[in-house]
Amino acid sequence: MSKPKSAFFCQQCGYESTKWLGKCPACQQWNSFVEEIKQKETAKIAAAWQLGSTPTKATATRLQDVAVSKESRMITPDPELNRVLGGGIVNGSIVLVAGEPGIGKSTLFLQIGLQLNSVKVLYVSGEESEQQIRLRATRLPYTNENFYLLTATNTQQIFQEIKQLQPELVIIDSIQTLHTPTIESSPGTVSQIRETAAEWQRFAKESNTPVFLIGHITKDGTIAGPKILEHMVDTVLQFEGDRHYTYRILRTLKNRFGSTSELGIYEMSAAGMKGVLNPSDILLSHSDEQLSGIAIAAAIEGMRPFLIEVQALVTPAVYGTPQRTVSGFDLRRLQLLLAVLEKRGGFQFGNKDVFLNIAGGLKVEDPAIDLAVLCALLSSFTDIPIPSHTCFAGEVGLSGEIRSVNRVEQRISEAEKLGLEKILVSRFGQKGNNMPAANIEILPLARVEDVYQRLFS
Repeated sequence: MSKPKSAFFCQQCGYESTKWLGKCPACQQWNSFVEEIKQKETAKIAAAWQLGSTPTKATATRLQDVAVSKESRMITPDPELNRVLGGGIVNGSIVLVAGEPGIGKSTLFLQIGLQLNSVKVLYVSGEESEQQIRLRATRLPYTNENFYLLTATNTQQIFQEIKQLQPELVIIDSIQTLHTPTIESSPGTVSQIRETAAEWQRFAKESNTPVFLIGHITKDGTIAGPKILEHMVDTVLQFEGDRHYTYRILRTLKNRFGSTSELGIYEMSAAGMKGVLNPSDILLSHSDEQLSGIAIAAAIEGMRPFLIEVQALVTPAVYGTPQRTVSGFDLRRLQLLLAVLEKRGGFQFGNKDVFLNIAGGLKVEDPAIDLAVLCALLSSFTDIPIPSHTCFAGEVGLSGEIRSVNRVEQRISEAEKLGLEKILVSRFGQKGNNMPAANIEILPLARVEDVYQRLFS
């Protein structure tokens, strides 16, 4: 009997080596290699995910002979989930959902499973008992007679139960707790995560059953497990939020069946996760008093336009080195805007502490909020409030010009819907583009100097 084959795997990125290495050549992490047995010495275990049928022979097909049909989707009662998935759950798709512990991943997908009354749902839990899940389900105002629970971690046992139950939707909580008998390593290791995910991928494609895999993230915010896990699945969703806020964000990082920049916003309550249909109302502070350092930006995430509040605070640096602190915004982008203000506007921020915050705990990557960030900085620097009912949509270039942004019509419509009176946009976006007739004053500007003259002079 030969010795079982083993290899060394990096627990951060999944890099495989025949010997132990102190530093991973792929992700540059130190002391991350662990020896794992690749396969048992027993005979190969039959694929239990095959639902009583033998695999068909693979044959090549001409591209012109492939029949094209629109993918069938399962529309859920949750509009936010439908939005981030591109219109609903695609049959046969495998979706990876990652987030911090305690953020509400299990609650959200338990709630979604209970809402699908006409669908037979199997919820597989490797972290909680049936009693714990039952207690959490009683707090939710949903019931589903076709909702089944299974507390198991062995994939062979799970697939045997699936053969008998024939579910239409499978939810795995979580992929890090499962293990397959074909790999003799501990659950949560790189080999186990890769092999179990591959088994669920084959099951989803063979049976045309959608599968949700709930996963953990590492301390640096990346999805736990090898990077190949994200390549194997069809969709990757990131569930994020601040523990100090009641709002949660479901963000699309990868989607083979829709847009990759969609955003779903939830509000955590005692009755579960409630979708926020109009996020602009919750992201803007309704205060009658005008304060300096506050600007409203018209942003777009995916297909959703919304208004967010940008807060800036500029104070003299009394502790030596000036501080640059941001929340929800790119620090390097802030340093770039400060350099533009110093070079093109003559404002001295070198001896100032600068603090920037995106209200509501959001993390925004839309470059169209550059103009709002710049105006909030100028407002705090001069201690002059920005006129009320004014918002901004524009990207700021290194030469101080205000560059046009895409889909400005939707941004203007969203600002008009919320009762704003003025919106500052790029003058260069007017070329060959007729602005829509709106009950809002549109101010096209070209440079940072024009913005300062318009608002603060």
